[in-house]
Amino acid sequence: MGKTVVYALGGNALEAPGAAVGASSKVLAKVMSDIVDLLEMDWRVVITHGNGPQVGHLLELDAESHHSLDAWVAATQGMIGHQLSMHLQSILHRRRRPERTATVLTHVEVDAEDSGFSWPTKPVGPILDARTVMEADWDIAETINGPRRVVASPKPLKVVELDVVRQLVDLQAVVICGGGGGVPVVRQDAIMHGVPAVIDKDLFSARLAMDLGADALIISTAADAIYSNFGTEMAEACTSLSVEQALEMEAQGQFPPGSMLPKVNALCQFASATPTGRAVLCCPGEVLGALRGERGTTIHAS
Repeated sequence: MGKTVVYALGGNALEAPGAAVGASSKVLAKVMSDIVDLLEMDWRVVITHGNGPQVGHLLELDAESHHSLDAWVAATQGMIGHQLSMHLQSILHRRRRPERTATVLTHVEVDAEDSGFSWPTKPVGPILDARTVMEADWDIAETINGPRRVVASPKPLKVVELDVVRQLVDLQAVVICGGGGGVPVVRQDAIMHGVPAVIDKDLFSARLAMDLGADALIISTAADAIYSNFGTEMAEACTSLSVEQALEMEAQGQFPPGSMLPKVNALCQFASATPTGRAVLCCPGEVLGALRGERGTTIHAS
């Protein structure tokens, strides 16, 4: 039986704010290439994905709030999961590979008292113009690309459908799950209730990878590597970092919140919990080079 990898794809990689028309299809082709490469190397693959731009667009359309935020998170799981599944199924069929896809609507338990509910940090939707920033009754924060709406983002505690995902992996399915970090829920008197938040996809992916006992966590994103001194003339791509080095850079404020920071935190969590595993960040289409240590950044326990 092959090793298991959680391949985390950013929502911005599929639909980057301000991206040119057709850009997402080019990224998707690279993602599919990564997945097939991993399968041909005998990896069992679980795909997770973000939904920041997509859920933000749906929230804009639902100006009168007919649906709750957790419902829109579930909707984007279906939309993006369908897109990924259709493309991948076609490729697997053409390649005459035995695997099939399975898209799982995924719920994630969070703490109702999580501080993330009091301090919204998760960017959703497009870059906002000056008028919208002034008039919209939203929480808005400046991101690396410009001002965006932000929503609550509690930490993921437990993947409700974990056993289902594990059984599908054992059946050699390519599982697509945890879209948008999963639908956030809290339990009250043994009953689950959705809550208005978006869980960070990377932190969810680390939680899932650790709970599955995965052998690798790959964060596939628009950034080609983790950089030291990012945004300065001294910026330098880091091919390899220890958890200690990454946390020191975090303490120095080198990773933008809502962008690279949760990715680094997720990789550090997985690397610390799985010393023999691989914790990798790379661009779509570069997974083979990243696993060889030639592309992206690998974070290791020591």
